[in-house]
Amino acid sequence: MRVGIASDHGGFALRGQITESLQTSPYEIVDLGAFRWDPVDDYPDFIIPLARAVAAGRIDRGVARCGSGVGASIAANKIPGVRAGLIHDDMNIICLGGKAVGAALALELIETFLAARCSGAARHRRRLAEVQALEHQEP
Repeated sequence: MRVGIASDHGGFALRGQITESLQTSPYEIVDLGAFRWDPVDDYPDFIIPLARAVAAGRIDRGVARCGSGVGASIAANKIPGVRAGLIHDDMNIICLGGKAVGAALALELIETFLAARCSGAARHRRRLAEVQALEHQEP
């Protein structure tokens, strides 16, 4: 499984710890930055390329981080085909707050997310189809 990671300055400290831990995992890690701490960088600059890569199938899952995780989630969800948020209900990007979640918990959440599989139950497939239909509607 190819796993993309991206963060702005708010998730930068957590990024290093998570990236290092994932290097020993069975996953292929694709690092989309930020590659240096910049206190005025913007999360869309890193999260949108991650979301586009997931939507295009170039990577299988994504780990997006900003200060709270909320901005990363909102930005990622602007890309059709992305379902970013909590680690259940067939999401394909997990969003974490670098200032809200410590490294140990973040790694546990990421490992759980990467191992999770959608049940495929009819109600879940129906709901996912409803969400995907929204992506094709005019605003």
